Amino acid sequence: MVEAKSSVTAANGTGNLHQQRSTRGIFFIAGLGMASWAPLIPFVKIRLAVGDDTLGLLLFCIAAGSMLVMPVAGRGISTFGCKFVILVCTATFTLTLLLMMLASTVWQLAATLLVFGAVNGLLDVAMNAQAIIVERESRQPRMSGFHGFYSIGCVAGAGGVSLMLWAGLAPIQAVGLVVMLIALFALHASGHLLGRRVMDSGDCGGAFQALSHPGVLFIAVLCFLVFLIEGAMLDWSAVFLHMERGLDKSQSGFGYTLYAIAVALSRFYGDRLVNAYGRQRLLMLGSACASAGLLLIVAIDLPVVTLAGFILTGMGLSNMVPILFSAAGNQADVPSNFALSAVTLIGYMGLLSGPALIGYVANQWSLTAAFSAAIVIMLFICASARRIARNGLG
Repeated sequence: MVEAKSSVTAANGTGNLHQQRSTRGIFFIAGLGMASWAPLIPFVKIRLAVGDDTLGLLLFCIAAGSMLVMPVAGRGISTFGCKFVILVCTATFTLTLLLMMLASTVWQLAATLLVFGAVNGLLDVAMNAQAIIVERESRQPRMSGFHGFYSIGCVAGAGGVSLMLWAGLAPIQAVGLVVMLIALFALHASGHLLGRRVMDSGDCGGAFQALSHPGVLFIAVLCFLVFLIEGAMLDWSAVFLHMERGLDKSQSGFGYTLYAIAVALSRFYGDRLVNAYGRQRLLMLGSACASAGLLLIVAIDLPVVTLAGFILTGMGLSNMVPILFSAAGNQADVPSNFALSAVTLIGYMGLLSGPALIGYVANQWSLTAAFSAAIVIMLFICASARRIARNGLG
């Protein structure tokens, strides 16, 4: 458990302020590194001369790597502490980004992407474990702001690399600049990352045993549903705008762009909203807002209204994952690192299965029907907020 020394540090506020800044930096690094890969995919596809089917399998390696490591992530954090895990993941992160640009065969790239996904999954759990402790010691809501820096990192990664490639830099040069930026941020943050002294310990069998706890399992199910819808927004928003609303392919990406901007901006106001309304009420308001946004998307056949719906959906979904992660990390009888490992694992299953489930429903009925089902999911989460409040939400 957290030692008394940590409470003293929190009381004077100075140490915790530095830890908050370091945590924001790590969330930014995670978003920056992950999103930097997206603009490079077409270059890798052309260089290795692979088809869409092979590319799909290669991209699945990232998800597979994350899924493989998450069940043991909590044990690794408990053994080595957040600081060690985060710094090792960051170093490996930068190395794999470079190796992706140097891989000369499909098998080399597959192995690199598998490691890249594993490191991303481990870093995801470690930085959220750090965030839970820093938030707890600050005695103020902080999780939405931390996740906001992840969103900003995603925008910076995808946008920055795209701009560098547009300016004529080679992919390896663009990645090299990203790697140097990640190294600088990691070096700056390393002095105030949390070591083993603040990590939860206890007799726990890891992520799967944490899921036997009813509170953790219920939160994990809700994370699955939220991540499922987030995956649908990423993979199907452009298709919906093109096929169902008639937007040109060159403009169909505006829906997700507006959605992502709404998520990033709303997360920076999330902690203030938690202070003003409480986590339970904000979870209810967020799910209601997302429901309204999804209703606009499916009910009114006007592109401008549909785009407004994507903005509302992003605003509603933005703070759900931070709130649910806070709830998972504050379980009374489950160590936070194991609870977060379990919840993240199930959440990623939703992120992976969501696009496929949407595709199945769209094939059987329509994309409109698939997006309509998401409204029912949001209403279920709204109705579940009170139960979550009894399981660590407060």
